[in-house]
Amino acid sequence: MKFTWFNLMPWPHMPDDFREKHRSVWVDIPSSMFDPKLGHEVYNTYLDQLEYAETVGFDGIGVNEHHANAYGLMPSPNLMAATLSRRTSRAALVVLGNSIALYNPPIRVAEEMAMLDCISGGRLVAGFPVGTSMDTNYAYGQIPALTREKYLEAHDLIKRAWAADVPFAFNGKYTKLRYVNCWPKPVQKKLPIHIPGGGSVETYDFCIENEYSYSYLSFTGYQRAKNLMDAYWSRVAEMGADDSPYRAGFAQTICVADTDAEAEELYAEHVNYFYNRCLHIYPGFADAPGYRTVKTIKTGALSQMTPASLGQISNLSWKELVDMGYIIAGSPDTVREKMEELIKGLRVGNIFALMHIGNMPDWKCRHSTKLFAEKVMPRLRDMWPDYADDNRFWIDPLEQRVTPNAIPVKEAAE
Repeated sequence: MKFTWFNLMPWPHMPDDFREKHRSVWVDIPSSMFDPKLGHEVYNTYLDQLEYAETVGFDGIGVNEHHANAYGLMPSPNLMAATLSRRTSRAALVVLGNSIALYNPPIRVAEEMAMLDCISGGRLVAGFPVGTSMDTNYAYGQIPALTREKYLEAHDLIKRAWAADVPFAFNGKYTKLRYVNCWPKPVQKKLPIHIPGGGSVETYDFCIENEYSYSYLSFTGYQRAKNLMDAYWSRVAEMGADDSPYRAGFAQTICVADTDAEAEELYAEHVNYFYNRCLHIYPGFADAPGYRTVKTIKTGALSQMTPASLGQISNLSWKELVDMGYIIAGSPDTVREKMEELIKGLRVGNIFALMHIGNMPDWKCRHSTKLFAEKVMPRLRDMWPDYADDNRFWIDPLEQRVTPNAIPVKEAAE
């Protein structure tokens, strides 16, 4: 198993009456709600938590891209990964990822990800999400029906730029470049790529054809993901690909305490903050007409951000969230048992652990993280012994990597 500690970086200072006074946490939330002075503290706390996750044994530390929202404060995940690359030494930098249809030209993604892989010595896991409707269509104004087409063209340009040893011309529908010449190049000859998906049939095929790992990032847990992941594995079989569990990943909200009762006592208010405020999205933003293809609509797959997918999630109690599998919470034994069921049931080799939730203070986040790393993670490591040698979907770093020099005390004082 590969475990990535994933931080959404939500804004933890939304008022109690946020739902009553604002229609959405995304797209049209007033930027006056963001206090830069508090933001300074928030960003650095979140980065400290990601660095801490490496020290307790997580395989990867994860960031992503969103815009115009208080759900996740990372318009540029590459900036976050760059800061982490110098303050970590072992963990994969899982940039999940860059919404490549938004970049003009997309060669920028190829260049920045190559820089990250070089700086970190080959520790980058790249991610190319299509992007939510809120980000791509409303915040960045992309035409919904053209988003996927632009995405595929951007993907082809980036992959060709990494592979080419001499400049070439790219004459796409949306991007035309006389000289494509990616300086620098990634350290890894074949960068591992994970594709976040929400149920689009086309994403299944895209991952299988390119040998990318399909990652379902969900807030509604194992039970609701089962049908979607079963459909993915059926498609893997139909296309004649192998069934390595590392072809798939799943994001899960996890809260660990010494006992089940203590988990509720410690974390319930922060889980409520996340599900009540961070997922408060105006339905009109969640699934723009044309964003989801006809083929996908026919399967019944909808954006998980719509009311139909989330249901009346803001009104669910702690017990309901736990019983329905939206969150996995409790003692180390309880969490281990439920995680084992999830891993086997979904057949996933990659877990994106959402350990920081909503407005959770730093000490609680570290407490939960440490318990999971020390008492749960080791017991889940060998879930797929038959695939122990499958490294196609993970990093291949340099054996000898540069260690950043310490700043001399005298120079620092000056």
